[in-house]
Amino acid sequence: MSESVKIDGIDRRIMKLLSEKGRISFLEVARECGMSGAAIHQRVAKLEQQGIITGYSVKLSPENLGFSTCAYVGVFLEKAVMYHSVVKELEKITEIVECHYTTGNYAIFLKVYCKNNQHLMEVLNGRIQGIPGVASTETFISLEHGIMRDVQP
Repeated sequence: MSESVKIDGIDRRIMKLLSEKGRISFLEVARECGMSGAAIHQRVAKLEQQGIITGYSVKLSPENLGFSTCAYVGVFLEKAVMYHSVVKELEKITEIVECHYTTGNYAIFLKVYCKNNQHLMEVLNGRIQGIPGVASTETFISLEHGIMRDVQP
């Protein structure tokens, strides 16, 4: 958040309600905050204009869609300069849901959802490791996620 952006307790409450209950109406937010619907609408518009609220989305359940394996993949590059070309190829792999350029052991850290471990192996061996510039990978299978939440303002 830049220094010019000012948010107060009401803005924080609005963001918390919207992030916890994505389908909540502005009228319900207004009731929870003790304000008018118009005031809430203006505050949300201000938060959008400031780039604090960047969009609205639906959260899908990977498990209920048949993706029972969640894994994190550390990617070692042959050369750091190959990052952009590797990411262009990674974007084509729909099982990858997050891609981060990182410091530390890995140049790139991925979050991947696959139907099962066999599917994960196919994605790793047949697709990720075949990308020019990828030297090697290290994979961590998630057994359970204990915390999943949005950033708190």
